[in-house]
Amino acid sequence: MEQLTNEAGAAGRRLKKGSAAPVLIALGLTAAIMAGAYAGLCAWAGSRTVFYPGEAIGGVNVGGLTVEQAGQVLAGALPERVISVSPVQTAEAEGWLPSAEGASVTLGELGYTAEQCPGIARRRFDQQSAAPFLTRGARVLSLLSGSGEEGLTAQDRDEEAFRAGVARLAEELALEPQDGRFEVQDHEILLIKEANGRSVGEEGLALALENAAASGLSQVQVDVTTRPAAPLSIQEVHEAVSGEMENARYDQATGEILPEKRGASFDTASAQRALSAALPGETVSVPADIREPEITAAELRAVLFRDLLGECTTHVGGTAARVSNVKLASAAFDGTVLNSGDLFSYNETVGQRTAAKGYKAAPAYVQGETVDEIGGGVCQPSSTLYYACLLANLEITERYAHRYIPAYITRGMDATVSWGGPDYKFTNNTPYPLKITAKYDKGYLTVQLWGTRTDDTTVKMTYETLSSTPFQEVEQLDPALAPGQRQVKVTPYTGYRVRTYRNVFDGSGNLISSDVEAISDYKHRDRLVLVGPPEEEVPETGGTVPGVPAAPEDPSVPGSAEPGVPAAGPAELPAEPDTPPEPAEPPSVVVIPPSEETV
Repeated sequence: MEQLTNEAGAAGRRLKKGSAAPVLIALGLTAAIMAGAYAGLCAWAGSRTVFYPGEAIGGVNVGGLTVEQAGQVLAGALPERVISVSPVQTAEAEGWLPSAEGASVTLGELGYTAEQCPGIARRRFDQQSAAPFLTRGARVLSLLSGSGEEGLTAQDRDEEAFRAGVARLAEELALEPQDGRFEVQDHEILLIKEANGRSVGEEGLALALENAAASGLSQVQVDVTTRPAAPLSIQEVHEAVSGEMENARYDQATGEILPEKRGASFDTASAQRALSAALPGETVSVPADIREPEITAAELRAVLFRDLLGECTTHVGGTAARVSNVKLASAAFDGTVLNSGDLFSYNETVGQRTAAKGYKAAPAYVQGETVDEIGGGVCQPSSTLYYACLLANLEITERYAHRYIPAYITRGMDATVSWGGPDYKFTNNTPYPLKITAKYDKGYLTVQLWGTRTDDTTVKMTYETLSSTPFQEVEQLDPALAPGQRQVKVTPYTGYRVRTYRNVFDGSGNLISSDVEAISDYKHRDRLVLVGPPEEEVPETGGTVPGVPAAPEDPSVPGSAEPGVPAAGPAELPAEPDTPPEPAEPPSVVVIPPSEETV
């Protein structure tokens, strides 16, 4: 029994070992058949005069076409192929304009032009024909499976056109940052939210486009660099538009016209909420109370310093030093420009009158007496300017009359000044800039005010004398004078109380208004006459008179007598001079104690 089992097992093993031969034979035959078929496929592929079935170049099917036919097909389709390019969205990319997504370009714009297509077809077919024998069948099989498309290479394009196309696309993809800004409208403020910009590197963009052309992709993404925009600050908007409205102004330092400025007020909290909720580049409207300027820069430029508003001319007398001081002081304010609402101060504009500035000693009154003081005469330019301001119908802010009535200008129309004391000030109450000009010529000083006339009114100044105080003559003994000699030391002035009127007339000469401008009190000053000591009478019989020394006996001394010769009779007293009349035009130098007036 055991033997039968062993024999059966041996027989079974012999049977299995013998059955492998047919299998191997079948496999060999199959391989041989496939190899033959593949060799036949390779032979068939090598004999082709057209592109393999399913062959595509740059996404264009050229299977079964000759080189010439493929070139024509490529020329009609390849340059029109579009590649869409979009920036890579990152956290830094937030803040772009919503519409700023990407751009697109055609292969023709990248140098894969119709002129290049015949060459592309020829190169691809030459590559097909030059492929090794055994690889030709593999190529055919890959095309049949749909995975063998031929991409475009750098050799297939016009390199110069490619680089130009990349540069144009990079510029198109780039965005300039749009800083936040605002605009003021009639009844609102428009807030425009900032939008970030971006830039695209040309090398990275070129590589992405090359890959797309090689792989037949129609969409690619590129890395970009974000260029942040400056955000709009509501606080800065508030500071820029809030506050007082300002008309266009003149900048004396530069000679330019400064632009006008609106006045506005708005709710900053609601404005901030609206701006925060807005998209990049979006415009939001904020209600506001807008105050528009009355005079714009364009309007001001057309009428700047167009009209002569007021003018006054006075005669400049006195010493050469006084004339020099008048010229120097008037030159100091010549060309001064005041914008609407500006205040003019004579002392601040002219400055301290010192010898270092060229001012000279000229007659002035100190404590009622005439002395030479540095800057004597500078009140004449201030008075001439004051009268011109009155005729220009300007607002007089500060003015003082002289202590004594000056001779060079109408009563009540003067303005005294002194450093550290009285000042002359006026305000430009016109809506336009005002320019002061001062010119000295041949003994006359002329001050003009140039501005922009807004009506046809004119001003005429008048005055009335309310009272007068005559001077007295006072004598003072002066032992230094000869007996009986008289000398006027202080010239007299009559005192006056004067009221001035500003009379405004319309263009037809009708009186519109007549208002009291000022009341000027000019003090009187007595005439002071110095007199010599009185002469004593000498008796005719000779001898001495008590209190009078005896005549000298020296014959060489006039009036002496030789021995035996009687003394001369009494000398005849000189006649007392007439009292000089009050000057018709009093001196133009006065003083207001304790400071000096250098008129």
